[in-house]
Amino acid sequence: MEWLINDAAPVIAKILIVLIFPFSGLDKFINRQAALKQANSGFLPGGAVLLGLAQIVEFVTPICIVFNWYAGWAAIVLAGYCAITGILYHNFWAYPRFWSTDSEGYPHIWDFFKNFAIVGGCIYIILGSEVVPFLERL
Repeated sequence: MEWLINDAAPVIAKILIVLIFPFSGLDKFINRQAALKQANSGFLPGGAVLLGLAQIVEFVTPICIVFNWYAGWAAIVLAGYCAITGILYHNFWAYPRFWSTDSEGYPHIWDFFKNFAIVGGCIYIILGSEVVPFLERL
């Protein structure tokens, strides 16, 4: 039972935190035009470049986190990515009556909070990683 708590559970937790990202990156390849439209919907220029960077983050950081290869640094990148995309692309407050189910902003409420739930998971990974001793030395 000790192996389950000490070895398996942390890996399973990390997998569950990052599971969505490789599929999201793959979706951005399969549905490139829709992804590009969303990337261009924000105020930042260079939607195609942003989309490419997003795909890199979505494919690389989960691998780093699950296999504990610079996991803390990857979690910082992923947390920043989730926070930025949540604020820029799921800004539910910009829609009138966003709390109403017939509003275009309603689905963005849940996407926004899911992004920040993942940020919380990433912070948990950061706190148990190589980043904390590094920061303590500064």
